[in-house]
Amino acid sequence: MKAEERTFVAIKPDGVKRGIIGKIVQRFEDKGFKIVGMKLLQVTQDMAAKHYEEHKEKFFYNRLIYYITSAPIVAMVVQGYNAVESVRHIVGATNPLKADVGTIRADFAQLMEYNVVHASDSLPSAEREINIYFKPEEIYDNWQSMSELIAYDEERYNQQGL
Repeated sequence: MKAEERTFVAIKPDGVKRGIIGKIVQRFEDKGFKIVGMKLLQVTQDMAAKHYEEHKEKFFYNRLIYYITSAPIVAMVVQGYNAVESVRHIVGATNPLKADVGTIRADFAQLMEYNVVHASDSLPSAEREINIYFKPEEIYDNWQSMSELIAYDEERYNQQGL
């Protein structure tokens, strides 16, 4: 069986303010990903600095910090096969003008500065970002989604010749 990955997704302040949380979460669930952690939270200055540390010397760093702390976000841990790459594909290019039609950013964002959602760009980034926003006990992966139940039942049926 293939190994699953976890990735971090955040619905940014503009997505929360616009009331499109459900529409965004549905994209991941429709694809078959399992949400194993999710919470609404106000990002602190410390969390924002850790999240965007790679951009610290860039001219837009202060705007990133201001924006991500301006209103609550919805932080999520999304789990599934090839989660990092697949979730990035669902989210679309950082610049909504270059995002493929049907992606979250193409459908819901107009400006790169307000692009509705963040998704980790690699497994190391995902792990680092998950650890910024979640404690281990806030991640609930000890349950099976309906897709998993169906797949495991099918596997058991095949093993028993049913």
